[in-house]
Amino acid sequence: MTAYRARLTDVDIRRLIKATDEDERAAATHKLCRNMEAIELTGQDREAAQKILRLLAQDAAEMVRRAMAVTLKSSDLIPRDVARKLAADVDSVALPLINFSPVFTDEDLIEIVQAGSAVRQVAVAGRPRVGRDVAAAVAEVGCEQAVRTLAANDNADVSEAALGRCIARFATSGEVVAAIAYRQVLPLSVTERLLELASAAVREHLVTRHAVAPETAIRLAGHARERATIDLVDQASSHADLPQFVANLNARRALTSSLMLRALARGQMGLFEHGMAELAGTPHSRAWLMIHDAGPLGLKAIYDRAGLPPRLFQAFRAGVDTWRALQAEGSDTSGDGFRRQMLERFMTQRPNAPREDLAYLMERLDQDPLPSRAVVSAAA
Repeated sequence: MTAYRARLTDVDIRRLIKATDEDERAAATHKLCRNMEAIELTGQDREAAQKILRLLAQDAAEMVRRAMAVTLKSSDLIPRDVARKLAADVDSVALPLINFSPVFTDEDLIEIVQAGSAVRQVAVAGRPRVGRDVAAAVAEVGCEQAVRTLAANDNADVSEAALGRCIARFATSGEVVAAIAYRQVLPLSVTERLLELASAAVREHLVTRHAVAPETAIRLAGHARERATIDLVDQASSHADLPQFVANLNARRALTSSLMLRALARGQMGLFEHGMAELAGTPHSRAWLMIHDAGPLGLKAIYDRAGLPPRLFQAFRAGVDTWRALQAEGSDTSGDGFRRQMLERFMTQRPNAPREDLAYLMERLDQDPLPSRAVVSAAA
């Protein structure tokens, strides 16, 4: 090891072999391991270096063993038997290697996970690369933090079955659910399951990032569970093919008077128009004319033709009139500010709407963003 010895003086060697002070031996170990890693070793030199590493792994001082583990944590120079020995050492020595060392096999890592130490499970789950079998082991027996770390690691090869197991074990953990939801790639079955569990912000990410199909959103967000899973009114605004979205709603019996009133009250006139056209079996152009330009009887005519409950007509009338008034005032009907204005003004009219719909609208009034200064000025 000529090149290596040129970098390590006789003083360093004596310090390493003869020093009784732990700090001094640890410093010498750090320098030795750093130099080993820095140069290209021949086969013979590599064997000699590994013999030294085996001796260092037996040093009684934790600081010495840790110096070696930290310095060579990402190196393939450490022999596998030495890495396995150090993986069973105290945490300060074991964790750097468990988290990074490339010399471990999947079988080694699975053994570490199954041993049950939470901090070591987390170290395995956060490795720069986690194989499918290792990920499955973490999903099956890992602690909550390890599963969350695994889910957040996009370099982990986590199968659909393993993701399902993570969800089954920690369905009530918002942090685990969010970590899975923010993975770069998700199977559709996992996305659908997460939509039932995630917070509103995470659901919005899932819908936007993973392109949830309209029929999937409809199936998951039935009339009885709209607010608990995914809001179809918000879904409609994110789909370019609104007629198809509405047709799917109707095919699944989700195009209800409740949904239509909620959409109208939140300023989603496009959804309301296409919904009325779908229910009335008439072209959108004719529905638009009857809602907006056919005098006071046009809305009533298409409302009746759509088969909506007579007792709710005045609430729908109030919604359409509110939308028209804001449009006449020059409000931009496409922005978030307008939707809040629309909802605020609609609610001030004390519409005769079902209690659960009013509760939903009040909840949305609390959640929706405040209008911009420009929108407020325009409304004034």
